[in-house]
Amino acid sequence: MTFSGGAPPAVDLLTETELLYREIAGELALAMRGVRQGDLKEAKVAAQAVKDLRAAFQMVMDERTRVEKLRKQVAGVVGTGELDFDAARAEIGRRLARLRDAGTGG
Repeated sequence: MTFSGGAPPAVDLLTETELLYREIAGELALAMRGVRQGDLKEAKVAAQAVKDLRAAFQMVMDERTRVEKLRKQVAGVVGTGELDFDAARAEIGRRLARLRDAGTGG
């Protein structure tokens, strides 16, 4: 996705972060399986995986927020980039007519 009309980014950060999230979730599942089987050294691995998972999730949410904000900005620029000269001309005519009517006691 490009907003500036230039070359697409070399890396899609949102996709990469989501892949990282899935990978860490898999590591957490394996560590939890080990803990359930009595391998307590996996508890440390599980705790680290939870921290990594939380950080990855936060990165995904931050990136989505940035993308949505940028989409809204781009949509706003496109929506307000054109002037309706016919509508402006008609509004000016109405205002001039009101001024004329007010000046003549209308």
